[in-house]
Amino acid sequence: MTAETQDKNAETAMDAEEQKMEAENLDIPSPDADAPESADNSEEAEDINALKDQLLRVMADNENLRKRTERDMAAAKKYGALGLARDLLASIDNLETAISHMPENKEDMDETLKNILIGVEMSAREFASVLERHQITKLTPEGEKFDYNLHQAMFEVPTDEVAPGMVVQVVQSGYMLHDRLLRPAMVGVSKPAAQTAAPASDKDS
Repeated sequence: MTAETQDKNAETAMDAEEQKMEAENLDIPSPDADAPESADNSEEAEDINALKDQLLRVMADNENLRKRTERDMAAAKKYGALGLARDLLASIDNLETAISHMPENKEDMDETLKNILIGVEMSAREFASVLERHQITKLTPEGEKFDYNLHQAMFEVPTDEVAPGMVVQVVQSGYMLHDRLLRPAMVGVSKPAAQTAAPASDKDS
């Protein structure tokens, strides 16, 4: 073998060795290199979906809270005077009772007493105006059908003049605040008149 041939063989071997070393230094992915990347993408997608779900839940909770707060505020505004109105009912009853016992003709009365009675009547009218302004309505159901949601039966009145189950007497007026019952009206309710008792049968002698 000549020196020239030996030199060529040596160069070829060196080139092959250099190519091998370069190939080892290159980060060439193997056929399974995409598997970890696909797994990472799947986990990332699951995390994103979970965050979206949490966000939707939080938004729904906030919307429900907003609506509930609006309802509570509206109810507080609408029924805020409930306790005060109930406490005033006894005073209103006493005022109405006092007015009902006043004589119609006040001309012959002492001027001072007359002015007092007129002042009581004016106070009663002012009370009625305030109640109406705050949507407090009075229940005087005489002549109406008895309604257990609004009325409280105190006694029964035997009569054939009206149908059974009608309110024939109001003992105490009831009151409503908007659509909420403050106090039921206490009433007497009609029932059929008692039939004449059949005569007792003769005893055997």
